[in-house]
Amino acid sequence: MPQLNPAPWFAILVFSWLVFLTIVVPKTLNHSFPNEPTPQSTQTPKITSWYWPW
Repeated sequence: MPQLNPAPWFAILVFSWLVFLTIVVPKTLNHSFPNEPTPQSTQTPKITSWYWPW
């Protein structure tokens, strides 16, 4: 049964991971968003207490 011979499948697995780590990962890490998020305000909002009517 040729499926039990790990030699060609292991080489294909290692080669595919090498391609993935050297080509795909740097391309995705270099991606930049066109609109960087900016904070709306630096002041903390004033929180009022809730008064129950009973």
